[in-house]
Amino acid sequence: MLRIEDLGKDHDRKHFDCGEPALNTFLQTLARQQQEKGISKTFVLVDTAQPKTILGFFSLTACEVVAEDLPPALAKKFPARAPGAKLARLAVDRSRQRLGYGQILMIEAMKKALLVADNIGIIGFFVDSKGHVARVYYEQFGFISFRERPLEMFLPLATLRQVIEAAS
Repeated sequence: MLRIEDLGKDHDRKHFDCGEPALNTFLQTLARQQQEKGISKTFVLVDTAQPKTILGFFSLTACEVVAEDLPPALAKKFPARAPGAKLARLAVDRSRQRLGYGQILMIEAMKKALLVADNIGIIGFFVDSKGHVARVYYEQFGFISFRERPLEMFLPLATLRQVIEAAS
């Protein structure tokens, strides 16, 4: 059975390989440090039959957004600077790619962002896509690109709620 849990000392970070060196390095060397310092929070997808093996992970952090960078119709709705939740990283081990694990991780990350919105207030969920393929992936969840920087993306709260309701 699949389960998402906080990254812990017992998880085997060393053998995780998503095919993207920067993401592997983050998980293997920085994720726990940043978690301990309160910089970001990392969650891992595991199978309860092998609970130490990381199938995928995502990291969340807080962010501040300059409203004028958002699409014009949205920019005018917010103050000059506004808080958000950010999907800092998301990756699936090579051996588990194309099995729907990325979607499982994304929906869980969105649920956690919605919890933040419901408890402290944010204007939406943000992500910096790592290229065109990633941008297209995020667009399927309703993310929209920033005006001047199309790889930086935003998911308004209303859309976030709709995606979560549809997934439930």
